[in-house]
Amino acid sequence: MTKTIQFVKMQGAGNDYIYIDSDKYPIADPNKRAIEWSAPHFGIGSDGLVLISKSTLADYRMRIFNADGSEAMMCGNASRCIGKLLFEKGYTNKTEIELETLSGIKILKLNIVDNKVKSVTVDMGEPKAELVDCDGRGKKKMILELLPSDKVPFKGTAVSMGNPHFVIFVDDVEHFDVAGMGPIIENLPCFPDRINVEFAEIKENDKIRMRVWERGSGITMACGTGACATAVAAAMTRKAGKKSEIIMDGGTLVIEWNEETNHVFMTGPATKVFEGTIEIKED
Repeated sequence: MTKTIQFVKMQGAGNDYIYIDSDKYPIADPNKRAIEWSAPHFGIGSDGLVLISKSTLADYRMRIFNADGSEAMMCGNASRCIGKLLFEKGYTNKTEIELETLSGIKILKLNIVDNKVKSVTVDMGEPKAELVDCDGRGKKKMILELLPSDKVPFKGTAVSMGNPHFVIFVDDVEHFDVAGMGPIIENLPCFPDRINVEFAEIKENDKIRMRVWERGSGITMACGTGACATAVAAAMTRKAGKKSEIIMDGGTLVIEWNEETNHVFMTGPATKVFEGTIEIKED
């Protein structure tokens, strides 16, 4: 027996996911489906799978699964896409939406022009230090510190945006070996749950060029939480101010670390790529 599933493919700064209304189309094995459908050539092709449903704690709930099937805690780019989808598909007429994620409830503020969502600002919450045990003596903050590996001779800063990030500032990010260094850092023993890795180059006027290795997905065009972590790390180390533009392979996000609330706000576009259906066999 087969079941037909409707989906929407969307991208935020090139970070593309498959979006499904899981109230209407329940997915029994999202880990497996994320692997199958994310595969280029043989599937739909994406960075992962996002399930949207009504929430008892907020307006809506998001579950996100990486291309390797692992469940992620949060994705800023996916959150913006959800805001656009919910409004333009008529699920809601709210311009401020509460979204439940594994890293807490996020607030989406929609910028509407001619009844279309031009951009979305996401309140990403308070950044925190990602505590790391580098020497077996207990967890501690890492701010421009070396990792315990001869293979990784770079200083970095560990930041949590509800999910873990390690930000490394480099001189020439365009020619940096992200594909080589990313998986090594992601899987170091000091990161037992693995970690997202950002490689960033400081430009002029609070502009930062960033490339990312996402845990569970590898190199992606963009990462919303990674952009936030990079902006926070740059501000913490006085490499940039509290508001910066993070330039990624897929586009640019504006990140502001608000001094009054201590919250990080991410603003950027979201785009529908196409809609479609896919059939799955049910046992």
